[in-house]
Amino acid sequence: MGAGHDHSGAVATAAHRHRGRLWAAFGLLTALMLVEAVTAFGTGSLALLSDAGHMFTDVLGIGMALAAITATRRADTDPQRTFGLYRLEVLAALANAVLLGAVASYVLVEAVRRFGAPPRVLAGPMLVVAVLGLLANVVAFALLRSGAQESINLRGAYLEVLGDLLGSLGVIGAAVVIALTRWWWADPLVAVAIGLFILPRTWRLGRAALRILVQAAPEHLQVTAVHDRLSAVPGVAEVHDLHVWTLTSGMEVASAHLTMAPGAEVGEVLAAARAALHEDFHIDHATLQIEPGTSAGACGPVEW
Repeated sequence: MGAGHDHSGAVATAAHRHRGRLWAAFGLLTALMLVEAVTAFGTGSLALLSDAGHMFTDVLGIGMALAAITATRRADTDPQRTFGLYRLEVLAALANAVLLGAVASYVLVEAVRRFGAPPRVLAGPMLVVAVLGLLANVVAFALLRSGAQESINLRGAYLEVLGDLLGSLGVIGAAVVIALTRWWWADPLVAVAIGLFILPRTWRLGRAALRILVQAAPEHLQVTAVHDRLSAVPGVAEVHDLHVWTLTSGMEVASAHLTMAPGAEVGEVLAAARAALHEDFHIDHATLQIEPGTSAGACGPVEW
């Protein structure tokens, strides 16, 4: 006997709820990315080029988030996709982390190479475009902030915009220093700072995405605590074959086998177990198999 809740077609993820803001941030950052890239090549500024590259990953990450939203909605009508395509959001976040890490690594290598003989850059256009980039990132930051706590994909885009915002400040600083002092080393120095700022955040984002893809239990949740709570449900004699994992951001899933105590009622046990998972751990999708206490060994050995 068992019971489960199927939310695959009914749950509106955070990315769905913030789709309008994603589109606004996508359009704004795409326009500024093109302006920064053209100006970077025209002025010879590595710092501005690194900021444009970082903004490119912002645009790509948000674009993948929007593509994942579209694919997820289409998958809701496919009976073969019992969990929809919610994992596309996680795959997009992982790809985003990889691309962002590659951009940061390239900037660091190129900046180190330039330290030997830093080229002269045009500080005026560099400053104007950096200020425009800063304003665009402030707007995008505000658009994505509310959804960053709910979705790993939105969190990736949010972290990139945050890094890009600080990067724009760095480029502005470098342009001012160059304009006033002709100290050309300011450009590769700021590029290095941007790269070093990006890398650890990229690592954390990639690690979070991999934890979901390998179906590890959520970091904020202790599996032993779930086991103990289910064991304390009236009518439950034993809990085994317990699994807890994350389907996508904010959607934890659990499955377990519950051995009933003599005289316990199946409906009462299931209702109490679901309530415990919902109230104590915010797990709303649970598949629970009930096993009568008299059928010892009903749950056979698992060979994987």
